[in-house]
Amino acid sequence: GSHETFEMLKRPDTVQIVPTVGDRVLVSFEEQPNRPEPFYTPFGGRIDAGEEPLTAAKRELLEEAGMISDDWELWFTSQPTGKIEWLIYFFIARNCKKIQAQTLDPGERITVKEVLFEEFLEIALRNDFRGRELTMEFMKMKLEPGRLEEFKKRIFQK
Repeated sequence: GSHETFEMLKRPDTVQIVPTVGDRVLVSFEEQPNRPEPFYTPFGGRIDAGEEPLTAAKRELLEEAGMISDDWELWFTSQPTGKIEWLIYFFIARNCKKIQAQTLDPGERITVKEVLFEEFLEIALRNDFRGRELTMEFMKMKLEPGRLEEFKKRIFQK
């Protein structure tokens, strides 16, 4: 019968994308106006009001990499913390194709890097990688024999 008020933040939901081209994974190397050092990150960003997660993922990949894919899969979702209402949708985008130049936000610089799967895992474990939920997912996979190899097959399936 008691009552209490708890504070909670709300932020727009976001998308993160693991895109592939051939036998390579694409990763973003970024410079942002509010960050003193460049960093690696998955492609992605905020979901606009009224936008579906997959539509946002496609838009973000096109803006940040100038690429599209006809083969998308929702991999998993994550609520990073209990104190912030914020859902992250993680997508796989297979067989991406470059169709245009990047259309970046002011002050944003993104270099698209194509790396082997093993290099992608190494980048995801670096201190300058901004994708902690993805890092945690890879660490969990390492604990279960065969899971990383299953994931590798999943992102490169034709």
